[in-house]
Amino acid sequence: MDAPKPPTVWPRIRSAVPADPEIEREVADMLGQLTLEEKVGQMIQPELAELTPDDVRDFKIGSALNGAGIWPGGERHASVQAWVDTVDLYWQAAEDAYKDRPFRIPFLWATDAVHGHNNVFGATVFPHNIGLGAAGDPELMRRIGEATAREVAATGMDWIFAPTVTTPRDRRWGRYYEGYGEDPALVRAYGRTMVEGLQGDVAALRTDERVLATLKHWIADGGTADGADRGTAHCEEEVLRDIHAQGFLSGIEAGAQSVMVSFSSWEHPANYDHTPGRAEPYNHKVHGSRYLLTDVLKDSVGFDGIVISDWDAHSEVAGCAAGDAGYAINAGLDVLMIAGRTAWQTAHRTTVEQVRTGVIPLSRIDDAVTRILRVKLRAGLWDKPRPRERPLVTADVVGCAPHRALSREAARKSLVLLRNSPGLLPLPRTARTLVVGSGADDLRKQCGGWTLTWQGDDIRTEDLPGGATVADAVRSVVGSERCTVDPGLEHADPRAHDVAIVAIGEDSYAEMRGTLKPWRSLAYADLKRSYASDLELLRRLRAAGVRTVTVFLGGRPLYCTEEINLSDAFVAAWLPGPHGEGITDVLFAAPEGGVAHDFQGRLPASWPRTRDASAVNRIPPELPGYRVPAEETAPEGRFTPLFPVGHGLSVHDEPPTDPLPVDDSEDTTPPPAVSESLHVLDAEAGDGTYRLRVGGHNTWSREDVSLVEPMECLIVHAAPVPAPGGTAGLTVRFKGFPAFLYAEAVSGVPSDLRGYASAGAAIGLDVRVGERPSAPVYLACHDDYPAQPGLDLTPWLTEAGTGEWTRLTVPLADLLAVGMDLRHVDVPFMLYTEGTAVLDIGNVGWLLPG
Repeated sequence: MDAPKPPTVWPRIRSAVPADPEIEREVADMLGQLTLEEKVGQMIQPELAELTPDDVRDFKIGSALNGAGIWPGGERHASVQAWVDTVDLYWQAAEDAYKDRPFRIPFLWATDAVHGHNNVFGATVFPHNIGLGAAGDPELMRRIGEATAREVAATGMDWIFAPTVTTPRDRRWGRYYEGYGEDPALVRAYGRTMVEGLQGDVAALRTDERVLATLKHWIADGGTADGADRGTAHCEEEVLRDIHAQGFLSGIEAGAQSVMVSFSSWEHPANYDHTPGRAEPYNHKVHGSRYLLTDVLKDSVGFDGIVISDWDAHSEVAGCAAGDAGYAINAGLDVLMIAGRTAWQTAHRTTVEQVRTGVIPLSRIDDAVTRILRVKLRAGLWDKPRPRERPLVTADVVGCAPHRALSREAARKSLVLLRNSPGLLPLPRTARTLVVGSGADDLRKQCGGWTLTWQGDDIRTEDLPGGATVADAVRSVVGSERCTVDPGLEHADPRAHDVAIVAIGEDSYAEMRGTLKPWRSLAYADLKRSYASDLELLRRLRAAGVRTVTVFLGGRPLYCTEEINLSDAFVAAWLPGPHGEGITDVLFAAPEGGVAHDFQGRLPASWPRTRDASAVNRIPPELPGYRVPAEETAPEGRFTPLFPVGHGLSVHDEPPTDPLPVDDSEDTTPPPAVSESLHVLDAEAGDGTYRLRVGGHNTWSREDVSLVEPMECLIVHAAPVPAPGGTAGLTVRFKGFPAFLYAEAVSGVPSDLRGYASAGAAIGLDVRVGERPSAPVYLACHDDYPAQPGLDLTPWLTEAGTGEWTRLTVPLADLLAVGMDLRHVDVPFMLYTEGTAVLDIGNVGWLLPG
C-alpha cells in the first residue's frame, strides 16, 4: 500500500481534476451576473423534508440533500421511480428559477450513500468501512465506488457524502466503524481508490455513471479525547497531518470535489480566533477554524472544490446560531447544510445582511460560489439531461445482481479469523448445525447504522429484499432438516448437533448513540444484558461439549477474551451487510469438499487485551520518532494488543489453542453512603445542579428547557405548569419523533449513585396524563438511551386516568434489573419516546425510604 510520507509542512496536492481555463471563464461570467441573494442561495443546502420546489425557485437554492430516514412522501419503501420523480421536480424548479436569465445553473442533489445507496429501498448495501478495511483490498474499494456511483446516478442524484476517511483511534467512538482502520497508510490507499471509483477521471466525472465524492470529516474526528463524538482533539499538528489527514490528501489527489467539515474541535495554539474581540470567543470548533479550512485546506493543500458543513454544525461555533453562520462562512465554509426550514431561511437572510454591513466580505461569498459553480461544471451538469431522462434511470441498476454479488464478495473478504482449532474449518455441508446467539437471525446487527434509517435499529426483513441473516445463510447451505435456529438456546439440545455457530455482536447504532462514555468498560459482556447473555450461552455450549464457531458482529474491536476462549473458532465479521452468505462462503466447505474460500481479512485495528484499552493503537512504522498523543495509550505492558494490526489466520494455520490471558480486573469500590434524597425537579432543586434539556431527531445540539417560559422545537413542546405542592412542573408534548427529555448535571461530572439502590431508594415523580402515549415511554437515568436500557412506563401511563395528578414511584431495583449502571450517572432522570404523548411532570427525585 501507498504509505504516507512524514511531511514537515502541509503538502501542496496536485489534483487529478486540474483547473480548466474554459471552466474558470464560464464561472467568472456567471458569477458577474448573479445577485447577492442568488449567490447566497447557491450556498444553502436544505433537507428534502424542509424544502419545496417553490423554495428552490424563490431563493435560487443550489442544492438539497435527503437525510437518513427521509424519503419521498415519507414512504419508507419509496420506489426508484419515486426518487427520480422527486429529484426531477426540484431540478425543474431550479431550471424555472433562471428561465428569464441569459444563463442557467443546474441543481445538485446530495445523499448519504456511505455503504452503498443505503437510504433507498432495494439498493445494494455493502459492508461498513471497518470491514472493508479488514479486506485490505484497495481495488475492491474502486469496484464498490463504481457500483455505488451507478446506483446513485440511477436515482437521478449527482453528489454523495462519502467516503469517510477518518482515522479512528478510540474504540469508544460511536462512529468507529465509519473509518477503514487505525492505520493511516490503509486510509490513504482507500481514500484514493474509493474516490477514483465514485468519480472516475476528468472525462468520466462528466458522464451519467459517476457522482461527486465527498471526503469527510475534516479533520481528526477520530482523534478526540475519550473518543467523544463531536469532542475535542488536542494533538500536535504533526499528528493531524501524519495520522488524520492521510485519506484527505490522497482523496484530493485523486480528484475529490468536496470536503465535509467535522463537528469536532481542535484545541491548539495554531487554531486562532479570526475575529477576536467579540463577546463570545472562538470555541475551537473545526467549522469555525479559518486556519484548518482556509489556511491549510484551501491555501496550503490547494483544494479548489467545495467545503461543506455537516448537518446544522455551523450553529455549534461560538457566535453562530441556527440562522447565523457568519463566523463559519468567514472561516471558509462554502455550502451550509441546514436542515430546518426556519433556520435555512433565516441563515439566507442573515448572510445577505452581513455582507451588506461588511461582516462578511463579498470576496468570501464570491470564493464560495466560484467553487460551487466550478464543481457543477466539472460534473458536466449543463450537459446532462434532466434526471428522469438519464440512461441509468431505466437500466434496472439499483440493487442489481452483480452489485449484490459484489457486496457478498466484500463481506467474504472482510472476515478475520482470530482463533481456530485444527481440522474444524471449513465445516462440512452435511453438519448438523445449531445457530444461536443474539445475532443469529438479525439483519440489524449485520448492517449497523445508516441503513435505510439513521440508527438502522428498526430495520425489518422486508426492508432489505434479498437479504439473508446468518441463520438464513446456514440454512441454505446445510438444508432446513440439518439446521436448528434457536437464538437464545431456549429449546434445542446442543448435543444433538455437530457444531454450533454462535452469532453475537453489537446492536445497531450510528453517531451519538453508539459512543461509550469514558468510564464504560470495553468488554462486550459488560455493555448490555443481552450481550452478557451471549457469554452465558457460550458457557452452556462448552459445558455441553459442542464445538462452537463464534461470529462476532460489531463496529469496533471489543474486549471479549472469555468469548474467544470458549470458542473453537472465533471470527470477526464486523458489519458485513445483509448478505449473510458472505459468511457461510468461508465457514463451510465447497460443494465438492475442501476450502471454498479461505479467510483473507486481517485486522485493520488493534484488538484489546484489557477492558480499558480503548485508545491503544499501533505506532506507525513509517513515522520515525512518532510520539503517542496524549489522547492515546502506548501499546505496551498490559496494553499490548491481544492481536496486533495485520493479524489474521488461515484455515490451514495451527495456532496455539491455550487459553488467552483474561483481564479479571474489576472495580470493587463499595457504594458511597447516602443520607438524603436527591432533588431533581421540585422546590428544593433550584440550586443549579441540574438543567433540563431535550434532544433527539434533528435536535442534535440539544435544546434547553425553561421552567418559566415555553419552548418549542421540532420534536417537543414544553411549557411551565404548577405541580402538586405549588412547585414548578412542566407540560411536555412529544410530537411523534424520537425524543428524550432529561435532567443533566450542569458540571458534566457523573456521580456514583449506587448508594441509593443499596438503601432501597426509588425514583418518584408526579405525573398527569393529558394524552396517552402512542408508543412506549421509557424511564432512564443516563444520557444515552436508547444505546443503554430504559424501563417501559407505558403500561402504567396507559392505565392512568387523564386529567388527574398521580404519584409514580419506581424502585431503583427495577432499573437495575433492566441493566442500568448507577456507578456513573450524570443524568438522573430521562423520559424517552418515539411516539406522541402529553404529560405533565413535577416533583422528580430519588427518594430514600421513609
